[in-house]
Amino acid sequence: MSKAEFPIARPALNAPALGEPYLLTPGPLTTSLATKQAMLSDWGSWDADFNRITAEIRQGLLAMAGVHDDSYACVPLQGSGTFAVEAALATAIARDGKALVLMNGAYGKRATQILDYLGRDYIALDKGDYLPPQPEEVAELLAANPDVTDVFLVHCETSSGILNPLREIADVVKAHGKGLIVDAMSSFGAVPLTVDEIPFDVMVSSANKCIEGIPGFGFVIIRRTLLEQSKGRAHSLSLDLLEQWQYMERTGQWRFTPPTHSVVAFRKALEQHVAEGGVTGRQMRYTNNRNVLVSGMRDLGFQTLLEDRWLSPIITTFFSPAHPNFEFKRFYDELKARQFLIYPGKLTTAESFRIGCIGQIDERIVAQLLRAIADALAVMGVDTCQPAA
Repeated sequence: MSKAEFPIARPALNAPALGEPYLLTPGPLTTSLATKQAMLSDWGSWDADFNRITAEIRQGLLAMAGVHDDSYACVPLQGSGTFAVEAALATAIARDGKALVLMNGAYGKRATQILDYLGRDYIALDKGDYLPPQPEEVAELLAANPDVTDVFLVHCETSSGILNPLREIADVVKAHGKGLIVDAMSSFGAVPLTVDEIPFDVMVSSANKCIEGIPGFGFVIIRRTLLEQSKGRAHSLSLDLLEQWQYMERTGQWRFTPPTHSVVAFRKALEQHVAEGGVTGRQMRYTNNRNVLVSGMRDLGFQTLLEDRWLSPIITTFFSPAHPNFEFKRFYDELKARQFLIYPGKLTTAESFRIGCIGQIDERIVAQLLRAIADALAVMGVDTCQPAA
C-alpha cells in the first residue's frame, strides 16, 4: 500500500491542549479548537436561533446523503448512536416483519440484541471477526427466506475495522424488493454514501464520528413514506422516531431537552467538513492517515487483521505481539503518557488492539504516534511484534 495515493487536503489542524491526548478511537475523537469554542455559550432549547441551527443541521445532513427533495427525512435523536439504531430498527421493521442481520463484529451482534428486546423476528449471517458478507450469500438467504422484509448491515464494522461491500449488497437487497437499513455510524461523512448510489431506506449515524462533532445525539435519514407509515411500531416514548419527526416538523423544536452544546458544536463541525472538501476531502485525509499508519506499523513488525482490500479509512485492527513482555494495559499506559489513546481489541479469537484514523489528526500526527509506539515497545522490552500463530 502506498503512503499517499492522492493529494491531501490540509485542514487547519490543532494540537490538543497541554496534557490532552489524541483520541485514536472510532469516536469520541479529537475535535478542532473551533468545535470546542462553539460550546462556550449557553443556548435556550426552544429559542428561535437554536431551532434554526437544528434545521440547518438536518438540511446539511440530507444534502450530504444526496437528498435534494422531500423523499427522505432527517431525524436527530438525543443519546448515543445505539439509541438511534434502536429507534431506527423499531421504526423500519413492522411488528410482524422479519430482518436479515448481516454481521461480522460487535455492532451487527448488537443489532440482534436490540431486535430481541423489540420482539422482532430475524435471522442472521455471522461471518466471524474479519470476513465480509458476500452478495451471493445474501441473495441465497433472501431466496431461501422469502418472509424476510428488511436487511440490516453495518457499513464499517469498527470492532475489526472492515469496510463491508455495501454497494453490491444493496443491489441484491433491492433486487429482492426488501428494505435496507444501514448502520453508517462510523462511515458517514468520510465514505461516499448517497441515495443515488446506495438505495437505502434507512441510514443511521452519529454526531461524534466522521463529521468530528462531540457525543450527544445520533441521527436517522429515512425514506419519508416508510416513516409516515410507522405509527404504532415504536416501543418507547423517548425513541419514537415518528413522533420526534412530527414534532420537529410542526414546531422546529426537539420533543425533549436537546443536547444543546453538542448541537451547536456539530453545526460548527459541519462547516469545517464543507471547508475541507466534504466527504471527498475527509476521505482523502483519513485514507492517507491509514496508509501511513499501516505502513509504519508493518515496518515495526505488526500484522493487520484484515487484508488490504478490506481495510477501512476509519480504524485498523492489529494483532498483539506474542512477545512475553507485551501486555496491552502497559502498552496503553505508555502511549497515554505520550499523549495518545488507542482502543483495545474486540476480537473473539485473537488478542488485538485498534487504532483510529479519524478526528483532527493527519499524517504528521500519525508519524508522532509511530515514534511513540516504537519508544513504548523499547521501554517494555518488546523486540519483536509477531503475533501468536
